[in-house]
Amino acid sequence: MPRSRRSCRTQKDIDATLSDPAQVEAAASAVEGDLGSPTVMIHNAVGGAIGTFMEIDPAILNRNFQVNTMGLLYLARRFASAMVSSGKGAIIATGNTSSWRGKPDRAAFAPTKAAQRILAEAMARELGPKGVHVAYVVIDAVIDLEWTRKRYPHRPDDFFIKPKAIADEIWHVVHQDRSAWSFNVELRPFGETW
Repeated sequence: MPRSRRSCRTQKDIDATLSDPAQVEAAASAVEGDLGSPTVMIHNAVGGAIGTFMEIDPAILNRNFQVNTMGLLYLARRFASAMVSSGKGAIIATGNTSSWRGKPDRAAFAPTKAAQRILAEAMARELGPKGVHVAYVVIDAVIDLEWTRKRYPHRPDDFFIKPKAIADEIWHVVHQDRSAWSFNVELRPFGETW
């Protein structure tokens, strides 16, 4: 969701916006008012937490589901009709390897990303024949950001994935020829052990 022009939004504000259909509608209408109907929608929101199924607060799992899965549902439903009407468009959801596997300490996160991936697949199967490309981009890496550099200060440059490289690949997916659309796209640095 776009940042407010009047103030910075907190993570809690963003989570609430993504999980509230009325706020999604308001933000989507503002985007359309400023820019027109988008032909590309990227759901890059992420709610996450670390903990085993015995440790996690169920409310955190629910919040993450609201952000990761319901947020995608609300945004895609809001913009898909215009894309279908125009016979073109792209909806991209970003995820990570938690969408494919449930590690013990990801019990508040992996189930929500797996649900997000399956939702995106259902959308792809419905919208693809109508001219709208839906793809799920797994980012299996630590993104090269100021805070991740502080968290991993001794890691070499090639440990991190570059934000520009992610953007370039998403641009490529969005602009694929209709005869060769991708759904599952995985990005990782060359040295990643997977």
